[in-house]
Amino acid sequence: MTPLPLKTEFLFRVVLSVGAPQSVGATRNGELRIVPVTGGTAEGPRFKGEVLPGTAADWLRVDADGTAHMDVRLTLKAESGGIVYMHYTGIRTGSPEVLARLNSGQAVDPSEYYFRTAVRFETGAAELAWMNKIIAVGVGQRPPSGPTYDVYAIA
Repeated sequence: MTPLPLKTEFLFRVVLSVGAPQSVGATRNGELRIVPVTGGTAEGPRFKGEVLPGTAADWLRVDADGTAHMDVRLTLKAESGGIVYMHYTGIRTGSPEVLARLNSGQAVDPSEYYFRTAVRFETGAAELAWMNKIIAVGVGQRPPSGPTYDVYAIA
């Protein structure tokens, strides 16, 4: 049996700004930190807009080995005015040395760690209805300024 091809289409890059994490502490599923997303931009060939502040956060769980599990909910406002709910889950992991550098705020080349997300969208905006019908993936990086993702539709 020949595997079916996996095709992607670049949609946009989202650059997030984040506030100080609120630590819930060690829970039954690892350390839980709630990280407010304070804003950001989304720009690309299929979508342009902004991340609305006050409606976004990451319920981040961190394993003992430093692996981070994202659970992020964002509200995007398209240039057209349409509102989009974006939800993604993901994993960021790497060697202990690389994770220590990331956690201390250093710039680390994204090739040194694994950072991927699974993305879904919801919107009532007619011009963006195509977003309701796709699954997307994000390839992430964590520069000192905040998380950045290149988001691709799986065709």
